[in-house]
Amino acid sequence: MGNKRVRPLATILLAAAVAGCSTITITRKGEQKLTTPPNFEKSYDYFLWGIVNDHDIDVKDACRGGKVEQMQTQYTFVDALLGICTLGIYSPRTAKVWCQ
Repeated sequence: MGNKRVRPLATILLAAAVAGCSTITITRKGEQKLTTPPNFEKSYDYFLWGIVNDHDIDVKDACRGGKVEQMQTQYTFVDALLGICTLGIYSPRTAKVWCQ
């Protein structure tokens, strides 16, 4: 009985691991990627495999008028897991901004 419950969970976790994570990082003048905690981080809701919904991030507001050092968007493991569990109906993405 327990084996019947473990297989679907293992399949979902394996699919999330295979789907992997993706990160797009933009730095000033091609500098090294920052590894410090970001000044701004927020998860945004997307639907239908990311096709529906559009979000704009005001980096000047996120940095309170200061200079932006780095911007990043991530499709994290948790984001992928949520996307898989909802069959792509809900597909969140995480945005991060580093300020000077």
